Amino acid sequence: MNKQIIKLSKISKKFIKNNNTLNVLKNINLAINSGELVSITGPSGSGKSTLLHIIALLDQPTSGEVFFKNKSFSKSNDEEKDLVRKKGISIIYQHNNLLSDFTALENVMIPLLNNGFSWSESKQESMKLLNSVNLSKRINHFPNELSGGEQQRVAVARALITKPDLILADEPTGSLDRKTANEIFSLFLKIKTKNRAIIYATHNRELSNRADYKLNILDGNISRKK
Repeated sequence: MNKQIIKLSKISKKFIKNNNTLNVLKNINLAINSGELVSITGPSGSGKSTLLHIIALLDQPTSGEVFFKNKSFSKSNDEEKDLVRKKGISIIYQHNNLLSDFTALENVMIPLLNNGFSWSESKQESMKLLNSVNLSKRINHFPNELSGGEQQRVAVARALITKPDLILADEPTGSLDRKTANEIFSLFLKIKTKNRAIIYATHNRELSNRADYKLNILDGNISRKK
């Protein structure tokens, strides 16, 4: 039986700009289980990134509770949230945020080194993972020496290296051509396991339809579609 990874209970998020209140998310209730591949859709500015940031414990909702693996983090301090993100939650962005002064291999090693693994063990595990995403011949190249698709594959490998329970991707194929976008999405299908949940925000209708189900955000409300 799949385990619940994320639960949102009555989540609302408001922003105040020029004395006007913008209700981005309204009383959202949501549960994501391990083994699920879920897409988040909606027009630009609808709150997709805001929702992902709340799920990632990077942003605090205006009201409501966020549960990760049945533990509420609504009153947790930054240190507790950082610890969860170091080991349990990984994030992939549209602009992959690779460190330009480090090679592909070193970029993937960093999360393991931050978690206390030795250099040799981090290197061995990272090389193995980069090989699995067909980058074994590019491990010593710097980000500016890699294509957009190769850079995003490095970002996927970096997200996977800590074996997280949850992977969040914010428009991970938004800056890629169709062929490369499909290659990156094929990686998501490859890394999907019964022990992990993957949630990705996208404007790409074709890719959103390949999820187990879609969550559509409109006017602050969320609806589930197959």
